[in-house]
Amino acid sequence: MQIHGQCHERFETVRTAFESNFCERNEIGASVFVTLEGEPVVDLWSGAAGPDGEPWREDTIVNVYSTTKTMASLCVLMLADRGKIEWDAPVARYWPGFEQKGKESVLVRHVMSHSTGLSGFDPAVTAEDLYDWDGITAHVAAQAPWWEPGTRSGYHAVTQGVLQGEIVRRVTGRSLGTFFREEVAEPLGADFHIGLDPVHDARVGELIPPEFAVGEKLPGGGELSQRTLASCRLTGREPLTSAWRRAEIPSAGGIASARGVGRVHSALACGGEVDGVRLLSPRGVDTIFEEQTNGTDLVLGIPVRFGMGFGLKSDGFPLGPNERVCFWGGWGGSLAVIDADAKLTVSYVMNRMEANLLGEMRGGVLVMAAYQALGG
Repeated sequence: MQIHGQCHERFETVRTAFESNFCERNEIGASVFVTLEGEPVVDLWSGAAGPDGEPWREDTIVNVYSTTKTMASLCVLMLADRGKIEWDAPVARYWPGFEQKGKESVLVRHVMSHSTGLSGFDPAVTAEDLYDWDGITAHVAAQAPWWEPGTRSGYHAVTQGVLQGEIVRRVTGRSLGTFFREEVAEPLGADFHIGLDPVHDARVGELIPPEFAVGEKLPGGGELSQRTLASCRLTGREPLTSAWRRAEIPSAGGIASARGVGRVHSALACGGEVDGVRLLSPRGVDTIFEEQTNGTDLVLGIPVRFGMGFGLKSDGFPLGPNERVCFWGGWGGSLAVIDADAKLTVSYVMNRMEANLLGEMRGGVLVMAAYQALGG
């Protein structure tokens, strides 16, 4: 096993943990990227980019599923920071017609905290339905909430991106993927794509799907969990198709390297700016850490504490010694952690998927190793 890339000697613990994933946890191909005070201190990759054995290269990118949510949420945070969106405004203020079926009380902050009551599609849709933006937004606008908005979180596995994306489109006149590319990825030179240009297809690693598709084997969230995840069954093979790659699916369709994830997040860890590119004001970053919901999630069936667009540190997700820590992960294992107190980010992407919706040990040991390097 050969580990490629660079690692500051202080962070050799991360290199060791990364190598252990291949030796002990059946890793196939992956990359990890760590920044401290905006500077890369770990940039490693190794393994195979797919089952055919093609090597994982420095510029390999893969579908990261719900780690995409961190980028979609950032777009909405940026618009709020610019005064274009108000958190306590009804979604229908920006999206006329959304108020159907009792949704007039759904606020923008509810969208950011998975508490709109719209955790799934009713009736159920297919992955192919997600490619038709006008169709899928009309579908969501016509739904009724499954519980009282704002009272509880229920993980919006795919619907959150539809809600965020349409708010962004209505406010800016640009799709979320376009807004993200023009306002975030291109200014930072970040290799993260929501709607992939075919010029990048040759760099895309092939995901190795888990044994069970979303909607077949579910966490312990009960009937609502089943209803939510079965409302848009995904297998992990969707990113093999050009239709999925071209579509803008802000909850699940992002294609990136760990470096691409971490490059964006390093700005959030450093008060909203990195290398002269400002995404958010310091106050805008602070908004992320304002608790919106806290309790057992109706879909995930575990305690989750949501801030504005990100999961927050809690007893269930301790995430190191500092208070201002936020995170999210993607189905299969990708993981991103931002520590605004330590000005630290840890980003991990891979191709062999586990069935977990919210990360697992491979990403977890890398985060622990980064904090060990800091002495925390």
